[in-house]
Amino acid sequence: MFEFYYFIKKATVMCLAIPGKILSINDEFDDIFRTAKVSFNGIIKEVNLAMVPEAKTGDYVMVHVGSAISIVDEEEAKKTMEVLLKMDELTELENKEGEEEGESE
Repeated sequence: MFEFYYFIKKATVMCLAIPGKILSINDEFDDIFRTAKVSFNGIIKEVNLAMVPEAKTGDYVMVHVGSAISIVDEEEAKKTMEVLLKMDELTELENKEGEEEGESE
């Protein structure tokens, strides 16, 4: 009889908010359920703006799981993006077939 021991490397997982720039806002339903096209270093995603009702086109927002959670200034957004790029932490932003892609900013 054999005994097998499985060793799982313990890892700490952290959820990140990623900075992006609001390119356009869609408020066709109402002001509460607004969405925006947000550029993350040239990759465009649709983001929910319900948690930041004061957000406007041109603002930088921190986005977590598809929702903008805060507004940040441009300098802070760019610093954060640089760090995330250096850490290679933006793989989930990579486009899947059929998704939009914009030009780098």
